[in-house]
Amino acid sequence: MCGIVGYIGNKEAYPILIKGLHRLEYRGYDSAGVALINRRGELSVYKSKGKVSALEHSVDGKDTTGSIGIAHTRWATHGEPNEVNAHPHYSMSKQLALVHNGIIENYKALRAEMEKNGVVFCSDTDTEVLVQLIEYVQHRHECGLFEAVQLALKSVVGAYAIAVLDKAHPEQLICARKGSPLIIGLGTSDQGAHEFYLGSDATPIIEYTDKVIYLQDEEVACMDGSGALEIVNLANVRQTPQTVTLQMSLDELEKGGYPHFMLKEIYEQPSAMRTCIRGRLDIVDKDVLLSGIIDNKEKFLNARRIIICACGTSWHSALIGKYFIEEAAQIPVEVEYASEFRYRNPVIYSDDVVIAVSQSGETADTLAAIQLAKNRGAFLYGICNVIGSSIARATDSGTYLHVGPEIGVASTKAFTGQVITLFLLGLAIAKEKHTLSDEMFHMLVDELQRIPDKMQWTLDHNPNIDQFAQMFTYCKNFIYLGRGYNYPVALEGALKLKEISYIHAEGYPAAEMKHGPIALIDEEMPVVVIAPKRGMYDKVVSNIQEIKSRHGKIIAVVTEGDNTVSQMADYTFVIPDTRDCYVPLLAILPLQLLSYYVACAKGRNVDQPRNLAKSVTVE
Repeated sequence: MCGIVGYIGNKEAYPILIKGLHRLEYRGYDSAGVALINRRGELSVYKSKGKVSALEHSVDGKDTTGSIGIAHTRWATHGEPNEVNAHPHYSMSKQLALVHNGIIENYKALRAEMEKNGVVFCSDTDTEVLVQLIEYVQHRHECGLFEAVQLALKSVVGAYAIAVLDKAHPEQLICARKGSPLIIGLGTSDQGAHEFYLGSDATPIIEYTDKVIYLQDEEVACMDGSGALEIVNLANVRQTPQTVTLQMSLDELEKGGYPHFMLKEIYEQPSAMRTCIRGRLDIVDKDVLLSGIIDNKEKFLNARRIIICACGTSWHSALIGKYFIEEAAQIPVEVEYASEFRYRNPVIYSDDVVIAVSQSGETADTLAAIQLAKNRGAFLYGICNVIGSSIARATDSGTYLHVGPEIGVASTKAFTGQVITLFLLGLAIAKEKHTLSDEMFHMLVDELQRIPDKMQWTLDHNPNIDQFAQMFTYCKNFIYLGRGYNYPVALEGALKLKEISYIHAEGYPAAEMKHGPIALIDEEMPVVVIAPKRGMYDKVVSNIQEIKSRHGKIIAVVTEGDNTVSQMADYTFVIPDTRDCYVPLLAILPLQLLSYYVACAKGRNVDQPRNLAKSVTVE
């Protein structure tokens, strides 16, 4: 949600900021803006409702010179999406400009106090309160911007990542964070001068530098045009930052000839999964090597239970992980919506292991859930894709997915990466607990090694999805059905269709169809059934017969060589045979493609679906 980019150095800032905003478009947004201090020392703010391209059009012919600036893409929380509420926001004197990610919870009280003292507000946002508060503090304490930001933020309740410009100090860029990510990129210009880049994640700055500093909670940084960097906390204690080298390439942020990032990321899954398991599966010695388990073996061996906290797609991967960990490692597993977990009074024991699953590692609800678990003394384990993310830093140990950047808002390769990582975790625990026979353990390791090739086979052997997807653009509703390991696949398939095509879809356990959803079946209702020739195959066949007798349209995911379901279904997707537990890694692929092609046929913005954001950093 929302995106920040900033620059200070000796290059022209505007082209860097605009390019950075384009790279941040994947996060989801409804308006964009930029603030610059030009060569004449004037602070100008330009903003527009809609896409970054609309901002560029509105800025045509304006003075965009200058070597310092900040920019923002906004996902509306307080105040409707319009030009007035877009960032950056001026202070009342127009001496300051600020951009902000997050939510200020006590903004009404702060605004009311300042209004009593003559401060006039222009927007409906909580963000404007911040810039007005900083200027208010500047005047009351007669201090510079760096100190004013520190003092002002002591009064703020909520989450923020901010960047601030002061017309009186065109050589300084100030930023701060709490509960919302912000990174500082360290660069060197062609002339050898130091320069600084700012981003809410690495995507807008990776083109210029791979050396970054992850700002910590309640830290404030001052970047100087001369190359000086000072970081302090809110108590004004100087901090010593750690420089990290990013493991990301610019090529990973390009579409590579695909029309959309989502399609590229669907087809990247075989190679991404090979990377995910590389070095973690030892085929020669039939072993699973996860340092997070090896280093914390006793925590898992003595765990009373495992609690997995996640949201959205990550919650679906967690359900698959639950089934596997319970079956393989014989440890009870509970899967919790992080957004619900954080607001009740859950029973958490000191010998519980709490696993946080998040693609971005910045999901606000999941971060809050693990903080609750930490306060109760549980051991925290993180599974995320972004190195150095907030969840990675907040947990005691964990595992990175290593599937590469995921730009499309609707998650694809991160989902399969999470599922494989949870399988690896389950196998590693089972090995330590000796809950699987050697024969079964070796069989599962060998088959997991083959999964990337079988994923590639699945993508290669379902070539006509784009053609028959067009037949379903008229539909208002879909039902997805699965049993056992494939019930979460039904949930995830339905979510993908909802997210990018805006067609209502629901996933159900197939056995639950008779307990309500069967009332919806008619000739207008497509029903997607995950029906591999594994597990409860005969029962799934019975479910299909019940649907067919009510004239429902059947789209079935079947095992190669299946004749029974193939003859009953109206349309089929084929997957190769595999172990029951690994079917979700194959079955989800045609469902992702179905969603993609239906959305394309309906003319949807596939990579940036309405109202959604890639990284949900607010409640």
